[in-house]
Amino acid sequence: MKIGLIGNPNVGKSTIFNALTGMHQHTGNWPGKTVEKSSGIRLYNGVKYEIDDLPGTYSLMSHSKEEEITRDFVYFGDYDALIIVCDACALERNLVLVMQILEVTSNVVVCINLMDEAKKKGILIDFDRLRKSLGVPVISSIARSGKGIYDVLDALGSLDGKTTQIDYDFLNDVFCFFDEYIPNTNIPKKLVGMHIMLGKNDFLKNYDSNFSTNLSDNYKVKSIALNYLKGNNFTYDDIESIVSECISLKCARICSKCVRYTKDNYDKRDRFIDRIVTNRFSGSIIMILLLFLVLWITIVFANYPSDFLYNLFFSFEKYLFDFLKFLHIPVIIVNALVYGVYRVLAWVVAVMLPPMMIFFPMFTILEDLGYLPRVAFNLDGVYYKCGSCGKQALTMIEGFGCNAVGVTGARIIDSPRERLIAILTNAFVPCNGRFPLLISLISMFVISSSLFGSLTLTLFILIGIIFTFIISKLLSKTILKGVPSSFTLELPPYRRAQFIKVIVRSVFDRSLFVLKRAVMVSAPAGLLIWILANTYVGDSTLLGICTNFLEPFGVLIGLDGVILIAFLLGFPANEIVIPIMIMGYMSLGYITDMSNLDELKELFISNGWTVKTAICTMLFSILHFPCMTTLLTIKKETGSFKWMILSFLIPLTIGTIFCFFVNLLF
Repeated sequence: MKIGLIGNPNVGKSTIFNALTGMHQHTGNWPGKTVEKSSGIRLYNGVKYEIDDLPGTYSLMSHSKEEEITRDFVYFGDYDALIIVCDACALERNLVLVMQILEVTSNVVVCINLMDEAKKKGILIDFDRLRKSLGVPVISSIARSGKGIYDVLDALGSLDGKTTQIDYDFLNDVFCFFDEYIPNTNIPKKLVGMHIMLGKNDFLKNYDSNFSTNLSDNYKVKSIALNYLKGNNFTYDDIESIVSECISLKCARICSKCVRYTKDNYDKRDRFIDRIVTNRFSGSIIMILLLFLVLWITIVFANYPSDFLYNLFFSFEKYLFDFLKFLHIPVIIVNALVYGVYRVLAWVVAVMLPPMMIFFPMFTILEDLGYLPRVAFNLDGVYYKCGSCGKQALTMIEGFGCNAVGVTGARIIDSPRERLIAILTNAFVPCNGRFPLLISLISMFVISSSLFGSLTLTLFILIGIIFTFIISKLLSKTILKGVPSSFTLELPPYRRAQFIKVIVRSVFDRSLFVLKRAVMVSAPAGLLIWILANTYVGDSTLLGICTNFLEPFGVLIGLDGVILIAFLLGFPANEIVIPIMIMGYMSLGYITDMSNLDELKELFISNGWTVKTAICTMLFSILHFPCMTTLLTIKKETGSFKWMILSFLIPLTIGTIFCFFVNLLF
């Protein structure tokens, strides 16, 4: 049986998916976590279940890119049954989606999840009445502990496995509300049912070919509907409002019979916390303090494992060199592989992995607690003034770990225009790979204290965030001109974080995933760097020629040719920028490390560095072009080379101009 797993955002779908399939789909306590379809398999009682975890949606009237995936699956997908996951604490709202799906298929199992939270809040559900009202199996579950998972599988086995034909006749028991509340409308049931299925936003126009294969009367129905609307002066918005009212009234009536509240102030704790963390004044302070705290912990605890990995990998280098020579591989190829490819890979892993192993778990814990949507709420006012919406804050936060992940996360933004703004400005958020350079330069030229160094790093990051606002505003007034869309964001309940699970999953789902992509682009970069540093034209290497060519331009913006070539060659992975600088200043043919910051500072000063150089380099690091992985992700997400090129040029131009004026100021 092919099964679709559907539900509102943040109802525990991915947790149920993991329990059903034994997979480890990343979960988080904020809406929009799942942005693409994931698939898994479960064998149970001799039946093979192929299960698709679909992005969360409140309605089949899709608005955002990920909601379209769910909508298309429901109407055109090849499936045998659907599992609709509902939040026991917000059943009335969740039933809206259930009602819409029941018009498409009756092969449905409704899973009421988060029963443990409902119990704490004094919410009691009469499941027998609910089953009778909906006419389909209804299962109680607590996905975190696995309770109810086998009941869901048993319920699936009891279905006939055949999808019912889409019926234009709307739910009969809903239409009593036309007579009861809107007696003079006389709107044909066929028209209402058609609107529920097709929605607006040119749904019918886009999917005529699909419907013509399923419904022979497709064009006839469309013609009748248009004539009816024209003759009675009804618009699609009128129909949608009436239908939405009908569904809401139906859901309210069901819940009035099936749900009982034993505590009047069941959400008192959440509202009390929200008055603090979403307050205009205290909320902003808490956001900045949490950013500072996360950065400070990352800086303090990442050094030790990073040094260990560095010593481990580079101690292995000699054995790799001897082994390749033993295989009678030419020396020049051995040098390229060991001092080019391997050394770059070793550096990237040693420098990048420890901060990610610390940063991502802390970030994921904030997710699990339910804090991140509050950040979006707090920043919505600023983003609205910039012509965007608060969901961009969530993509910005993802960018701290990896800009490519932030770009992918932009799928949760409903408006295509605002989604592009989020994608084009994500590079202004410094990713994990830029932290080593920022931390090193702050320690050498600003302040060596980890506490005040973290504060300085926070200030530099805030500069990047401010530029995110500025460029968002400029884009919304120029090439992406438009009115900000409406912003609806569910604030999920605060939940106790599952610390062990969070740490394990953040390591495997995020840290190692991002590291894998960095390694894939770093290997060819290491080879290119070695070739440039070891290919001579006259008395100079290709690297030296490029450095001399860029020197005048670098001086104009407070840098030099070596720094600029380091950023260019660090395009595949920002972690290797400092080693390339060392290689350029020492005229070496390979990447090397000076782990002692005092020695590194002396090297930089002897080559003309000042505090001004360090500040301009840090600013350029925050404001320069995104890495190769991010650009490839932008091309994939937008399907356009134009936006990929713009996402490269916009931050590069801004960083160049800003550093130029900072240089003039000094």
